[in-house]
Amino acid sequence: MPTTAVTGATGHLGRLVVASLLERGADVVAVVRDAAKAAEVVPSGAEVRVASYDDRAALEAAFAGVDTLVLVSGSEVGQRVQQHTNAVEAAAAAGVRRVVYTSAPHADTTTLVLAPEHKATEEVLAGSGLAWTVLRNNWYHENYAAQVGQAAESGVLLGSAHDGRIASASRRDYAEAAAAVAVQDGHENTVYELAGDVAWTLPELAAAMAEVSGRPVGYRDVSTEEHVAALTAAGLDEGTAGFVAALDAGTAAGTLADTSTGDLRRLLGRPTTPLVEGLRDAVAAV
Repeated sequence: MPTTAVTGATGHLGRLVVASLLERGADVVAVVRDAAKAAEVVPSGAEVRVASYDDRAALEAAFAGVDTLVLVSGSEVGQRVQQHTNAVEAAAAAGVRRVVYTSAPHADTTTLVLAPEHKATEEVLAGSGLAWTVLRNNWYHENYAAQVGQAAESGVLLGSAHDGRIASASRRDYAEAAAAVAVQDGHENTVYELAGDVAWTLPELAAAMAEVSGRPVGYRDVSTEEHVAALTAAGLDEGTAGFVAALDAGTAAGTLADTSTGDLRRLLGRPTTPLVEGLRDAVAAV
């Protein structure tokens, strides 16, 4: 089987992609920034190569002999377009055949605050001369794991998403889909909108948190301004508080609600992981 490389392989998504590829019998190169961390979290069986998104030459060396690159989007907001461009250019120079990129839902049309860097990266890929597959991942259940304990303690989940819905799935769901696409033919130059089977509201999230924690949790909906004020009062800096509230505003506008394609379920060959199950697993893993 041709060799597949995964960037960000020590990250929560990347390490799961590596594991799923190994389960499928693939030859895997795990590209990491920190070899010591890789020794702790990257599944055994993968070849570890060290390169950061900022080091174009190191990336090219890391991609040597690789057929397909799973480019897990970086986490440094504001720097990702250049970092992803470095990776795509290094892949082309190293002779990589195809890049599978983890993007954002409806990246080319959405108002989601995180989307512009993903849209720009998709454009870089389209002009690279490489075959590509774009996986537009919706939200992860795991994004809410840290809030379960807080909500259970206070009895309140605070938000400003109103009746907006979120079609989240588990990180493992997205990782398995990425691995499936990476080892299969027929996905070239294709965009997949990946989302959970069910789009839920924040009151439903509060109910799921109550079920997982065994304690009552209710949802309190506030305005964006009240949300920012509450978050800053809780200790967040203004920039972070504004960003969190902006995500809820995007949710209210429907940026995370689309379940129409069924792409994730189809790539997995099974239903996506339900919210309560995903939250329970995420809390247990903390």
